Amino acid sequence: MIKITLPDGSIREYPVGTTALNIALSISEGLARNVLAAKVNNEVWDAQRPISNDSTLQLLTWNDTEGKATYWHSSAHLMAEALESIYPGIKFGIGPALENGFYYDVDLGERTISTEDFKQVEDKILELAKKKSQYIRKEVSKQEAIKYFTDKKDEYKLELIEGLEDGKITFYTQGDFIDLCKGPHLPDTNNIKAVKLLNIAGAYWRGDEKNKQLTRIYAITFPKQKDLTDYLTLLEEAKKRDHRKLGKELELFMFSEMVGGGLPLWLPKGNILRERLIAFMKKLLVENEYQLVTSPHIGNSILYKTSGHYEKYGKDSFQPIHTPNEAEEFLLKPMNCPHHIEIYKFKPHSYKELPIRYAEFGTVYRYEQSGELHGLTRVRGFTQDDAHIFCTQEQVTEEFMKLIDLVLKVFKALGFNDYTAQISLRDPNNKTKYIGSDEGWNKAEKAIIDAAAAKGLKTVTELGEAAFYGPKLDFMVKDALGRKWQLGTIQVDYVLPENFSLEYIGADNQKHRPVMIHRAPFGSLERFIAVLIEHCAGEFPLWLSPEQVAVLPISEKYHTYAEQVFKKLQSVNIIGNLDDRDEKIGRKIRDAEVKKIPFMIIVGEKEQEENTISLRRHGKGDIGSMSITQFITLVETEIKSELEKK
Repeated sequence: MIKITLPDGSIREYPVGTTALNIALSISEGLARNVLAAKVNNEVWDAQRPISNDSTLQLLTWNDTEGKATYWHSSAHLMAEALESIYPGIKFGIGPALENGFYYDVDLGERTISTEDFKQVEDKILELAKKKSQYIRKEVSKQEAIKYFTDKKDEYKLELIEGLEDGKITFYTQGDFIDLCKGPHLPDTNNIKAVKLLNIAGAYWRGDEKNKQLTRIYAITFPKQKDLTDYLTLLEEAKKRDHRKLGKELELFMFSEMVGGGLPLWLPKGNILRERLIAFMKKLLVENEYQLVTSPHIGNSILYKTSGHYEKYGKDSFQPIHTPNEAEEFLLKPMNCPHHIEIYKFKPHSYKELPIRYAEFGTVYRYEQSGELHGLTRVRGFTQDDAHIFCTQEQVTEEFMKLIDLVLKVFKALGFNDYTAQISLRDPNNKTKYIGSDEGWNKAEKAIIDAAAAKGLKTVTELGEAAFYGPKLDFMVKDALGRKWQLGTIQVDYVLPENFSLEYIGADNQKHRPVMIHRAPFGSLERFIAVLIEHCAGEFPLWLSPEQVAVLPISEKYHTYAEQVFKKLQSVNIIGNLDDRDEKIGRKIRDAEVKKIPFMIIVGEKEQEENTISLRRHGKGDIGSMSITQFITLVETEIKSELEKK
């Protein structure tokens, strides 16, 4: 017999070789029907995989992130089976689960697939699902694996097998399909009831532009048709909110092939939005005793080799910049932190000065492959609201808690009220991805865990998600459509102060090593603004809106009065535009509505005679007549109210 410890702490005994599915059945049949996978000793397993030792067990259902991931990964295998039956000889790359749905990279040879073929594939998937085929796990030797995929002439799977250790290779079979996979998977295919192929794209094998471009097929499945219908409705709403679409309509930003892919150009209205966010953050910086600094866009490669960024980010950086001096090599900076370290080293420091907080809106550059660029969310040049805090070991937890307050203040100001803090730790089983001592890592991880607990944050812990130099607290925010985004990060770092031999003189008059905290509440301005646009569908709060008012004269006769009104608003820093086009007032109103301008001021004969305005509110219609002074008071009061909520 073995002892199984359940999440509530209760312990049950079962025969050796029992499965999570059997355990679920012993609790209730209803629970067993809903089990998709299981977490055994914190590792996700197939629900039907035998358990041989005393273990902790968590049964995973559709309500669990790992349950959904298992469901969608199994669906990827089912889609692959359907594709293989329709396109004999097809070859497969990888087919992982995503946050929503899954994809599979495939090589169709000389054939192609288009959206017109989606229905045939969907019907085949559902046909196969109804067969209730079990997902069967089988351990195979490396020799067996190589022989199988050699016979199939699948060079992609053979390349993957090359990097695997003999004795740790598994195949999964469902129906007539066999795949190289470590799992886990569903008990059988019957749980897959609704499917939709979403789109296709090109993807280089293993993300390398030198390799062949495969066809990536995106899809999603659900246990119920209603879930799929609701999801597709959500997708349609997401299309309306797409920041690329709204960015163009609202004239916020653009891209130019002449400038280069992934390098955004901010248009005047977008720049107002950007500068208002920067001004908002700078006010918080002053309140929290930060010192603003500025660093160049490039740095000597020695700087990044010392920090470790060269090794970790070298392949994602632009090509080095070589000068006429053969000994000199520069890089476009991938990070601001090494520059701030050099500023810290400008002069000696005493413990009495710490913490020292340097902040910069610094633009950094990373070379993303062209196929991975996506609006403002994936670019090659972006501006971080970066800051680095140099403090003593004793100050770390207190500083970290202050930074949590700062991040949450930003979220509240912008209406992000649904968030989870992700404690991102290093992978204890693969420490080669990181630099630094175990002692430093243990201290840094403890500081983050303690600070998050002290603030009562709702947290999840993810192993292997730490930065290469230290653990971090990442804030996962849900937008108005329930989509999850990573916005804001705080990182504790014992490594870079060691690499650069940073020092301060302590109370004992001895030299000590400071601790470094990295933080960026926005993350990158580009990505933050993209998420903000989609979150509020381009209808920004009044304090942030790049166009707060449109002044609309009814006809040319009232242009002079309209201009007087507009100049008075400008004098009190209410920004907008004067629409003096030779168009009917109805057209001007419609255009202002499309641009989501909060207020529309309409002026004609009556308003000119009475020195008043007629006011409309975006999405709400007419408010009525008032004086210009009353309108100014209305705007100032609303902005004050919005800012006080912060």
